[in-house]
Amino acid sequence: MEIHKRPVTNKRAVFIMAIFLICFVILIGRIIMIQTTKEVSGHDLQQMAEQRWMTKNIIEGNRGTILDRDGSALAQEINSYTMFAVLDRGQNSFVKDPRKTAEILSPHINMSVENLERLLSSDRFQVELGAGAKNMSHEEMTAIKEYELPGIEFRKEPRRYYPKQTYASHVIGYTERDMEKSRMGLELSLDELLRAEHGSVMYQRDRKGIRLPDPKETIELPKNGHDVYLTLDSNIQTALEQIMTKVEEDYKPERMIAIVADPKTGQILGMSNRPSFNPNLYEEITNYRNFAVSDRFEPGSTMKIFTLAAAIEEGVYNGNEEFKSGTYRLGSRVISDHNQGRGWGTITYDEGMQRSSNVAFSKIANEKLGSDKLYEYLDLFGFTRPTGIDLPSEATSLVAAKNASNAISTAFGQATAVTPIQQVQAATAIANNGVMMKPYVIDRVVDHDTGKVIEKNEPTSVGQPISEATAKQVIDVLETVVTSSAGTGTPYYIEGFDVVGKTGTAQVPNPDGPGYLRGHGKNIFSFLGMAPKDDPRVIVYVAVDRPNLKETEAGSAPVSQIFNTVMKHSLQYLSINPGYQEVVENEQIGFQLQDYKGKTLETVKAELESEGMDVIVLGDGKKVEGQQPVSGRYVIENERIILVSDGEGYTMPNIEGWSFRDVMKLSKALDLNMNIFGTGYVTSQSITKGSPLRVEEHITVELQLPSYETIQQDEDLEEDGSLEEQ
Repeated sequence: MEIHKRPVTNKRAVFIMAIFLICFVILIGRIIMIQTTKEVSGHDLQQMAEQRWMTKNIIEGNRGTILDRDGSALAQEINSYTMFAVLDRGQNSFVKDPRKTAEILSPHINMSVENLERLLSSDRFQVELGAGAKNMSHEEMTAIKEYELPGIEFRKEPRRYYPKQTYASHVIGYTERDMEKSRMGLELSLDELLRAEHGSVMYQRDRKGIRLPDPKETIELPKNGHDVYLTLDSNIQTALEQIMTKVEEDYKPERMIAIVADPKTGQILGMSNRPSFNPNLYEEITNYRNFAVSDRFEPGSTMKIFTLAAAIEEGVYNGNEEFKSGTYRLGSRVISDHNQGRGWGTITYDEGMQRSSNVAFSKIANEKLGSDKLYEYLDLFGFTRPTGIDLPSEATSLVAAKNASNAISTAFGQATAVTPIQQVQAATAIANNGVMMKPYVIDRVVDHDTGKVIEKNEPTSVGQPISEATAKQVIDVLETVVTSSAGTGTPYYIEGFDVVGKTGTAQVPNPDGPGYLRGHGKNIFSFLGMAPKDDPRVIVYVAVDRPNLKETEAGSAPVSQIFNTVMKHSLQYLSINPGYQEVVENEQIGFQLQDYKGKTLETVKAELESEGMDVIVLGDGKKVEGQQPVSGRYVIENERIILVSDGEGYTMPNIEGWSFRDVMKLSKALDLNMNIFGTGYVTSQSITKGSPLRVEEHITVELQLPSYETIQQDEDLEEDGSLEEQ
């Protein structure tokens, strides 16, 4: 029988076939599209495959190191360790005895046994063990590992570390421990140079995470941050930090500022502030300001240095010319000298500088220089603009409007506010034959990976406000401020070294109302000095704000402790020897020493003692090998003479009560490395009496002035109510 397909069946078959063909075309098109674009629903198939079969590990680069001028690290990246505890009993190692573990760990992480036991007994996979278990050193981690406590593990993490603690902290600044954020100082301003770029390594793995035999690794090497070398000298900076800490403890001032600079180059050798901080404990910071560059205030009489220089340069200064001290009137204003306007009668202008007469410098500004010239020299000395030092947040000055009234105040250090670093820069012109040098603290930037220097700072002159002859004449006058009995700078005299400089007493605005704070010690006391006189190698500026002074103490007491200690230490470190022996020789008074080398020790000792000398013998030999002072020098009765024998077995004498001069004799006798702090007479010595003493031994000695010695008070008031200067 013949079967006929119905038309409807054929149509259905054609329709179904058409559907299949359409789906096939769509499928093939989709496959082609996927092969072409390698995307599905916006997801990159290649990336998905790489995520599934490829592993990418980060290779961390190191943040650059900040170093001092000799290459000693001041800020560096180190590995630290965070301790945690695994509590899940399904793991190979977990905390089995919470009580015992807590008792062992408690003293290591500063957490009570009870709290730690509660933490270790919690129902969690693992737990962190608090702040005390973070940022551990390798030594701390190793010590805990030796207990072999089950479940106690460590995670290695890089962190920023400051090995010298409070050393130049406001210069260096800090980063947070994970180094993700830089907060202040050079760490912030140089962040782009210091920051590392992390690398990576990618390789293929199976679904269990095991590296394939042919992993097809792709390695992108990290780029370490650059290293930065500073001009800071750790020998000088360390001495500065130590004495500032001591003065802070003794006087508890509101703040302190100190800058040590090389006037020939502008390099900053030391810079410190108080309050300071330890960058490793940045949570405890109370002062974020680098006062040396970020604060401006009326400088006080240190400004007289530059008024004097301007007058000498313009040929209008005659140091032997006389004037009437006490008060000076300009219109309705009356300027008074610091002894309530009594003055010292008719004196010369040189004596006016020695006594720090405000009247002298008001007259110079108004009658000899004139306002225009005075302000011209303010600009030439750099007081009208920032120095451009390579430290962040430098403040600029606030120069009083140009008129006669402001000029007579600016001339002696009031009305105009400047920064400490501006004063130091200006002082380089005095110390450097008239040439002013730009201060800088960054010596060079070095590529950590190649050692190539990518940036290098060089000494830069920023003008010559005065001539060489003027600079030398200013120094001659400044010497008398320190050496003259009438000079306000006598507390800054350092025996054997020719120190020159000028004191200052700045006003502090009253935070509770108009005017300035008044009362004993309610000022900023400062000294700007340099040495040695004939060829200054070091400039030191020190300012102490509102120290707690005894009634018998002057503002120079804390300032001179810092200045004298740091200046003396710096000069000795730079191999600039004291010149006291030449002074004694020139005086030609007393008993003249002979050359005793090779003579019998007992005979020489008896001869010197018969002349009234205090003889100290070093060594157990029979003959004289060396002596201090040397032959030809003149000594007076009761002076200490040191004889070095030809034997061995030197022992340390008791030097308590010795003067600086006597200590230097001992230092020269055995080529000792003396670290001398303070001024006056020895109160402590790091090597005790009778201890073995070697040639070139390192010894630390502290000196103090006698308690009964007082200095003339240096904070009085002008008749118009403003503070007068010493």
